[in-house]
Amino acid sequence: MEEKKKLEFRGGMAMSLIPVLIYVGFCVTLFIGFKAFNMEALAVGGFLGLLVGGIFCKSYTKYWDSAIKGISSITSVSVVVILLLVGMFSQMIKTSNISGGFVWLANAIGIKGGLFVAFTFLTTCIVSTATGSSIGTMFIAFPIFFPAGSILGANTMWLAGSIVSGAIFGDNLAPISDTTIASASTQQFQDGTPADVGGVVTSRLRYSAVAGIISLILFGIVGGIGGTYQGGAIEAASNPASLVMLIPVVIMLAVSTKTRNIYLGILVGLGLGTVVGLISGLFGMSDVFANDPANNAAVGFLVSGINGILPTVALVISVFGIMGVLNDAGMLDYVAEKILNSKAGQTQTGAELLCMAGISATTILFGGVTSASILTFGPILNKIGSAKNIHPYRRANLLDGTANSLPAIVPFMSTFVFIGAALTGMSPLAVAGGTIYAFALFFTFLFSVLTGWGRKNEK
Repeated sequence: MEEKKKLEFRGGMAMSLIPVLIYVGFCVTLFIGFKAFNMEALAVGGFLGLLVGGIFCKSYTKYWDSAIKGISSITSVSVVVILLLVGMFSQMIKTSNISGGFVWLANAIGIKGGLFVAFTFLTTCIVSTATGSSIGTMFIAFPIFFPAGSILGANTMWLAGSIVSGAIFGDNLAPISDTTIASASTQQFQDGTPADVGGVVTSRLRYSAVAGIISLILFGIVGGIGGTYQGGAIEAASNPASLVMLIPVVIMLAVSTKTRNIYLGILVGLGLGTVVGLISGLFGMSDVFANDPANNAAVGFLVSGINGILPTVALVISVFGIMGVLNDAGMLDYVAEKILNSKAGQTQTGAELLCMAGISATTILFGGVTSASILTFGPILNKIGSAKNIHPYRRANLLDGTANSLPAIVPFMSTFVFIGAALTGMSPLAVAGGTIYAFALFFTFLFSVLTGWGRKNEK
């Protein structure tokens, strides 16, 4: 068979990285220059990178053929479809205002100081796992838990860190998280089938549980040091009945992991959640789907869920286009071969360590936008892991776990830290320093790589 002809660039294969460099430039400008986070702007960076990068290719037509091939790949289409479905479920949970129910619970029990910080971490983990959105969780949790914790004697640095930590926990573990979907979809079995989300989440639980338990204990110990208890009751932002929405969340998670079919899990969770929410009075039919005659528009969490996830979908499409170009240019194979042919890359342990370094560097360069970094480095890890016979579940866990750990909270170059600092008025260093879970998760995976704990070969 004739070998597939790769894209040729003026100035050599290195010029195929122009779209990546333009995207990184947008990240730096957005986070450091504008001090803002906007998913639509990141998508603009990706598409402009594609447009400009084609100028350096010897054939602009073949260049875009490669970009479209990447966008239309089974992996890309799967990620886009799942994200659109997840958007509706996530918005339903947000509409029910489940966080307010947890604040009511903490106040009813009388939790304060370090225990409130630990409680906040645990609660935020539940919310982020339920919504599958780390960014959305932070915008939900900070306005509710941060003022309450400040009154109840929590140290503000650890309190802010506990919220960011809980948001990252769900981003790493939730079967409906964009990073979980991306990490699973980019890792393929030998027959080319992408790793199933349910199997990935089931095998990932051990790492998240270890890092989560360590974080919970540490937050409970240090969370109240230096805090000032002001006394008084905290009025919850919602009816405690919102906690009933935990039922569809748990069932959705159970169905997704048991059947290893994320589509079935979302169907069951969305249907049951709508019924439970309507019966309990947490929202009405107009909050589900209704007509807004004043604006000639349809409204409700089904519509807003789709609208809210579209910027992420646009970013995913642009990144897959860039991956299509890098793949046909031979850049992905080049990087994978360099790692595999290196002295350290001769063993599974060495290859995994090099991959952790590569994932970390990519995530830092992408400003902590973990979905983009996972989609970018995922194909490289897939080639390396497949050559070393490392199971796709293991690869997906290493990819997502590393991206959502220390590289995601680098001060002044992190989406998570920026949002935490903006919502609290604290310095980025304080927010990053208090994010214990990111530290715990990184060292959990480092231990796993060095000892081989959890490593499984593909049969």
